[in-house]
Amino acid sequence: MNWFTGILLYVIIWWVLIFMVLPWGARPPEKPEEGHAESAPEKPMLWRKAAVTTVLAAIVWLGVYFLIQYEVIQFRGAIPKG
Repeated sequence: MNWFTGILLYVIIWWVLIFMVLPWGARPPEKPEEGHAESAPEKPMLWRKAAVTTVLAAIVWLGVYFLIQYEVIQFRGAIPKG
């Protein structure tokens, strides 16, 4: 895996994980203000969720990296030529 593929894989993993982390701790307010969506979370904690996602994505990326480097998962020859 070259550096570009590694970065691209990390970005894809990060975006998949952010959608998994976003609902954590999201609670709508008891009395929403006028003009706000009733389902909007009161305290979304986006910086904390981004930090958690970054750490989790790094852990998952390392796992995938080692699976690819030690050829547990192989992509070469998956598509026959011709």
